[in-house]
Formats: sequence, structure tokens, C-alpha cells
Amino acid sequence: MEGSKAPHVAMIPSPGMGHLIPFVELAKRLVHNHGFTVTFIVVGEGPPSKAQRTVLDSLPSSISSVFLPPADLTDILSTARVATRISVTVTRSNPELRKVFDSFRADGRLPSSLIVDLFGTDAFDVAFEFHVSPYLFYPSTANVLSFFLNLPKLDETVSCEFRELTEPVKLPGCVPVFGKDFLDIAQDRENDGYKCLLHNTKRYKEAKAILVNTFDELEPNTIKALQEPDLDKPPVYPVGPLVNIGKREGDQREESECLKWLDNQPFGSVLYVSFGSGGTLSCEQLNELAHGLADSKQRFLWVIRSPSGVADSSYFNSHSHTDPLTFLPPGYLASTKDRGLVIASWAPQAQILAHSSTGGFLTHCGWNSTMESIVNGVPLIAWPLYAEQKMNAILLTDDIHVALRAHAGDDGLVMREEVARVVKGLMEGEEGKGMTEGDEGKRVRHKMTKMKEGACRVMKDDRSFTKALSQLVL
Repeated sequence: MEGSKAPHVAMIPSPGMGHLIPFVELAKRLVHNHGFTVTFIVVGEGPPSKAQRTVLDSLPSSISSVFLPPADLTDILSTARVATRISVTVTRSNPELRKVFDSFRADGRLPSSLIVDLFGTDAFDVAFEFHVSPYLFYPSTANVLSFFLNLPKLDETVSCEFRELTEPVKLPGCVPVFGKDFLDIAQDRENDGYKCLLHNTKRYKEAKAILVNTFDELEPNTIKALQEPDLDKPPVYPVGPLVNIGKREGDQREESECLKWLDNQPFGSVLYVSFGSGGTLSCEQLNELAHGLADSKQRFLWVIRSPSGVADSSYFNSHSHTDPLTFLPPGYLASTKDRGLVIASWAPQAQILAHSSTGGFLTHCGWNSTMESIVNGVPLIAWPLYAEQKMNAILLTDDIHVALRAHAGDDGLVMREEVARVVKGLMEGEEGKGMTEGDEGKRVRHKMTKMKEGACRVMKDDRSFTKALSQLVL
């Protein structure tokens, strides 16, 4: 792009760190590899969190940020689903977004493109008014994107609740999924959260193209099906893996403590346990997990949050207000100190997953965490909590085969015996439950190594990303 003005792209990530992080990686790639300038337009129902500001302030000068005034959600019930609050926040931010675009135009900096994510399609209205090309960035899997693209048709053709379907839904190129395993907000079609989701998915076809955070070797059949010509669907480009492989700002004391601890552990011996930036467990489940980790006799590094009866209660605030360590069983830290390290609220995940002592990851199956694992070749234990995580878990266990599944009982709890079994299965390379031949733990490790190699090849070869970007500057 020598001799020409750098293309300017505006991005609107939906509220929540889980949405911001992949957008940041997309922005960095646009800037460092392709010479773009990027403006983040940050929406929310309150001031940006410390975590948001820390991430955005650490970015290079070619990536700037505009913080819109908080959207008024006082009429939205406090019990409303996260998806409802996110979607309404973006929609009600449109008047302020227009002012920002007016200022861009006055400065001669009107962006060529506006990129939103899965809940942000009402911002397309402003893009159309200013003749800016609208794009969708889908930060999760191609499988779930396919489900979302087909949701309007499913909504028309299925009369019952999806969880009542007796046969799995089979979409082209996708792993079959039973309705009971659809994402949380699709479980009640009368709920406002589902209606917001359906509203957004109906607008996906208005995007000029859809960028999705995956790569061909990871989901080859789904990507091939999505790229079949279809007049009712925009072109789809896999632009992953978009992951943070450098240093992310955080609590230096905690970072130093856990990384030094890892330095003293044997190669590949530590199970990293974390439920992402938003996930929490109930008191009873936290207790079972604690005992199961101890009973497994494996080394572990556990990022713990205060328990809650709501699985995504930490979504907008990832730091516990009560010391989470006080919820551990009595004497737990002393009894496990030779094998385990428990850290409250936050840990430098990118560095932990890249560390040579890390040999496994017990995860909620959020896609940011999954992608970081794949890039580092760390095999998984799937423990989904909310959003589309059950669908991700099925993909990882039944299709890609890079994860073992922690199975809950009829009461929804994963008991300590199951925790110990699946942890030993992954870390020792065996899974004893019902195995008649082969070694499931080793198979998962081997397949994850293959996926790491595929991710590395994609990250070195920028062709699919460049193809997508050629549209962005048209």
C-alpha cells in the first residue's frame, strides 16, 4: 500500500472481555501485517472496565479508541439475559455512533469498513447511512456460525422448543447437535435473549462478508460448506487463529508467582484449570472440583473465582469481590501445596498455555481459550458452562478429538470421582471408563499436536487472511 493512504477500519466489539480480546487480535493483524489503521468504538451500559482500558491502552498508536457514552438500560430488567443486554446496548448506541461517524467524515477519516460481531448488526444502519461497508466478525467456531446462519430457517420450520427435538440437527459439514445442547439462549424461544439473537442472525446476510476465527484444518468440512455459493449468505472467510501469543498486561505479582511455580514443575506435568473471563461454579461444584483435583494426584494450576449460582455471573466483572480462596475446603491449600497452586480471579493465560510445564487445560470451551490451547498444542478437558460452550465441547470431543469430556450427573454436577478420572485420563494418557482398545488420552494429545502444526502453518501463510482483507479495502 505504498504511496496510498492507509485504509481505516472501525470496529465495534460487543460488551465483555470475551468479545474484545479476539477483536484486538484482529486489529493487530490488520495493522502489523497489512498497514491498516483501526478505531475501536467501545459501547457499554457503564464506563469501560479497568481490564478493557488496560488492553486498549497497550495497543500501538495506529489503533485508537472512542468510548461512547453509556447506553441507557434502566428499563431492562436486572434478570435479563446477557445476550439481551449486549444487543440492546449496541442498538441504543446508534445515535452516538452517528456522531462519531460525522466527526470522522469532517476530519476526512471516514472508515472504508465497519466490523461488528455477532450481537452488533443494528450498527449496520449507521454504516449504510454513511456508505461504509458493513462486515461481521464471528469470534467463535464455523460450526456455530453455520447454526446461526441457519437459525432463521430453523425458527420457521421447528414448532417445538429445540430441546424437545428427538433427533440431532444436521447442518452441512457440521457435527450433529441435539437441541438440548444448543446455546443457552436458544433453549427458551419466548425469552427476549433468543429474540435478540434471532433478530441479529436475520441481519447477517446484510454483511458484505463474514470473517470467522477458525482455520481450514480445524473445521474443513464446515468451512467448505459455508463457502459454497449462496445468494442468501455473504462470503465467509476463515481468518484464525487470532490469539494473543505475546505478553498481556496483568497483575505482575500473580504473574511472577505462577510462572515461577511452573518453572519448577516437570515438563508437561501441570493441568491448567480456568473457566475464562466470565465463568463461575456453584459452591457445591467448586467443592467437587477441588476434591477431584486433589484425588487425581496430578499437578494443577487453578484460577478460582468466588462461587455463584449463575454460570456467567463474572461476564462483565471478572474479579471476585470476596476472596475466592475462602470457599475452598478446610486445609485444602496446605494439603495440596506439593502438587497444586491456586490463584484468585486472574492469571496470565497466554503465558501459562505457552509454558513447557503445562500439559493440559480444563476449560469452559470458550473459543478464545480453545484457540490459545490449539496454538500451543495443549490438550483439553471440556467443561462447558454457558453461551455456545456445549456446542464447542461437542465439536472438540466428537469431531476434532482434541478434548476429553467431564460428564455431569443427572443433577448437573460433575462429581469428584469423575473429575479425578478425566484428569488422570488426560495427564497420564489413559481414560479408564469403558475403554476397550486404544488410549483415548494419548489420541487426544496426538490430535492436538497435529492441530498445533496446522495452526502454525496458517499463521505463517497469510493467504486466506489477505483474501478477506482485499474486500475490506474495496
